[in-house]
Amino acid sequence: MLKKLRWRFILAAMGAFFAVIVLIAFLVNFFTYAVITNRVDQSIEMIVSSDFRSPRDMMPEPRGGGNPFEGRPDMEASYMMRFFIVRVEESGDATYISTDFVASIDADTAVEYANKALPKRSDEGYIDNYRYAKIDNSGETVLIFLNASRELQFARTLCLLTIEISLASLVLVFILVVIFSKKAIRPIENNIKQQKQFITDASHELKTPLTSISTSLDVITAEHGEDEWTDNIKKQTGRMTKLVSELVTLSRLDEDIPLPNKERFSLSNAAWETVDIYQSQAKGRGKKMTIDIAENVEIFGDKSAVQQMLSVLLDNAVRYSNDEGEIRFSVYTKKNKARIEVYNTCDYDTPPDVNRLFDRFYRPDGSRSSETGGTGVGLAIAQAVAESHGGTIKAICPDGKSMTIKVTI
Repeated sequence: MLKKLRWRFILAAMGAFFAVIVLIAFLVNFFTYAVITNRVDQSIEMIVSSDFRSPRDMMPEPRGGGNPFEGRPDMEASYMMRFFIVRVEESGDATYISTDFVASIDADTAVEYANKALPKRSDEGYIDNYRYAKIDNSGETVLIFLNASRELQFARTLCLLTIEISLASLVLVFILVVIFSKKAIRPIENNIKQQKQFITDASHELKTPLTSISTSLDVITAEHGEDEWTDNIKKQTGRMTKLVSELVTLSRLDEDIPLPNKERFSLSNAAWETVDIYQSQAKGRGKKMTIDIAENVEIFGDKSAVQQMLSVLLDNAVRYSNDEGEIRFSVYTKKNKARIEVYNTCDYDTPPDVNRLFDRFYRPDGSRSSETGGTGVGLAIAQAVAESHGGTIKAICPDGKSMTIKVTI
C-alpha cells in the first residue's frame, strides 16, 4: 500500500511538472515562431512598398549598384534579405519574374514556387524555407517569396534546445522526487503504521472478552436453556467475532508483502471447493445457482486468500440477491488471464455507487445489510486479495436489478 502511495505521489508530481514544462516549452516556441513570422512579414511589407519592382526598374544603377530600400532606417538589414517576385495573370501565366535579390533561384524555379503557392487558401505561409505572400494587384496576383532560412533554422534550433532541456529537467526532477518522496510520505507512513497497530492491538484485546462472553453464554444456555435474549447475544457475539477477524485480515493485506507464500495452484479446484457450501445455502433459501467453472484454470498466488475472496463474493451474492433470485458463478480464462464472475439478481430502489462498493464499511442498503448480518468489510477484503495478486476487481449494477462482480488475475 505504501509503495503504491509513494508511486502515486511520484506520478502526480511528475505529471504536474511535465504539464508545466510542456506548457513553457510550447509558449516559448510559439511566441518565438510568432515573432519571427511577424518580422518576416514586415520585411515582405517593405518589399511590397517598393511597388514590386526590381532595382533595374526602379533607378539607374549608381556606383556599387541600386538598392530599392535606399533611405530607409533599416537599409543595412535590407541587404541581407533574399527574395524573388512573380506576377501571375488570371490565366495562370507568369508575366513578370524578378530574381535580382536571390542567387539560388532561377526563373523556372520561381514559377514552380508560384504554382505551389497559388492553390493554397491562405494568402501567406511557408513553402520550404521561403515565406510567401499573395497580393491582388490590378487583376494580377503578385507573389513575393522571402528567404527565411536563417529565421527558421533559429526556430528549429530553439525547439530542439527546449526539448533537450525539458527532457533533462524531467530526468533530474524525477530523480529528486524519487529521493524526497520517502520523506514526503513519511507522516502518512507513520499514521498508517499506527492505524495498523491499533487495529491489531484492538483485535487482540477484543478477542478475549468475546471468547469470555461466548463461553459464559454457553454456560447460561446449558443451565437455563435458550431464549430470545441468549439468541440475540449469540448472534451479535458471532457478528463481532467475524468483524474482528476481517479487520485483522484487512490489516494483514495492507502490508507491503501481504501474501509471501504464493505458489501455482488450480483455481478451478479451489473454486469447486468453495462453491459447494454456498450452493447448499442458495438452495436452502430458494435461490437458483448456476455454476460454470472451466477446467485447468491455474494462477500463481495464495490459495487460501483466493478462496477467502471467492467466499466473500459468493456470500454477498447469496445474502443480497432478491427472494427466489438467480445467482451465476463463472471461472474461465481469457487473453491468458483468469476471470471470475459472480452475478446475482437484486432489487435496489436506486443503483448503488459501484465506485464506493469496495470501500470499508460502505453499504448500499444499510437496513438490508444489518438484517443479513453483513459487516461492510467483505468486499474490501476481496479487493485487497485481487490487488495483492496483481489483479483488478469491479462491480457492474446498471439498473439496480442485477449485480455483476468481475475479477481479473
